[in-house]
Amino acid sequence: MTENALAVSIAKQITESSWTGWYMDAGGVTHTVKCIPFRQYMSCCLYDAEYGYYRSGPVRIGKKGDFYTSSGIGRVLAEVIAGYSLQYGRAIGKPLRLIEWGAGTGRLSAQIAAAGQTLSDHWEERFISILIEDHPSHALASREAFAALKGTIHAQPLLATSDEAWEADWLRQPALVLANELLDAFPVHRVQCVNGQLAELGVAGTAEHGFHDVYMPLTDPRISGWLVRDGIQLKEGQQTEVHAGAADFLKRLGSTMTEGRLLLIDYGHESAEYTAEHRMLGTLMCYWQHQASDSPFVRIGEQDITSHVPFTFIRHSAEESGWQVSSYSTQKQFLIDNGVFELLQNHNSTDPFSEMARMNRAIRQLLLSDQMSETFKVMVLDKR
Repeated sequence: MTENALAVSIAKQITESSWTGWYMDAGGVTHTVKCIPFRQYMSCCLYDAEYGYYRSGPVRIGKKGDFYTSSGIGRVLAEVIAGYSLQYGRAIGKPLRLIEWGAGTGRLSAQIAAAGQTLSDHWEERFISILIEDHPSHALASREAFAALKGTIHAQPLLATSDEAWEADWLRQPALVLANELLDAFPVHRVQCVNGQLAELGVAGTAEHGFHDVYMPLTDPRISGWLVRDGIQLKEGQQTEVHAGAADFLKRLGSTMTEGRLLLIDYGHESAEYTAEHRMLGTLMCYWQHQASDSPFVRIGEQDITSHVPFTFIRHSAEESGWQVSSYSTQKQFLIDNGVFELLQNHNSTDPFSEMARMNRAIRQLLLSDQMSETFKVMVLDKR
């Protein structure tokens, strides 16, 4: 089984690890054991080349998957981004690579291309759609998403893995990069205040008996400085996540891109809210068949592991990597500022499944939903 094979691989990494951690049993006895950082464990679960959740198995998004993304609520987001892209393209005055990083099933990019071609007869002259996706089933679904709109979309997208994207020259030409719910899937460090000191959470255990949390010294020297920089002081016993993977991505993309814009759309908070008192255990969550849990040590390789995005951290990390923050708002405000109300349509149809009724319903859901309207943020980063 995939889950057992991945668990065996993780257990082997623990056995061969040079790190040690400690935990206290029910009797109050402290034990020292070999361990790996949680970030390494999460990376294996999600991105192992053979068994990782985002590298193998069926399509993970949508009704038959484990979770939805905001692009699953009609085509509203795509319509707004298409108009936004046209405005940005006119301001740049150059053809753009429209790159979706972590494109999933390609639905959002296909909808953007379809909307763009209704807004401009010159869409395909101004934009080249490039989808970056490492999951084979998702890449296949992306082709199907564009093929399903044949007649509306004339040009097929370029598809690439992330490794191929870093090696290509697309990022060295003017580009608009879209990262829709990408950063929340990057592996994170987990840290906790223990007896007034900062400790990292590691993972120990075996494939046979299961894995569990242990405490270990900080494995990345940047962690303490990041928390101080972002004004975070954990309460005793409080846990939080540190998104080193997102910082590394922003740094690499910033050093690779020569001109363009990065559009980040994700659910998350500023540091005060991210580490508020009601978040004593952080924001880490797992999703399987649309059921949420806080148990990362079950269904190894078969469930999503994610955490909310710390936007204070992202902003500071981006600025340190050469990005300029052009704007930052809730997704609701971004949609309003970029013409979502113009998509509302008056109609007399009694059919609740008509195209106009569905569009209006999707707009209301994106603007009024407690889960999306305020929790989702949009941060726009420029590279000049």
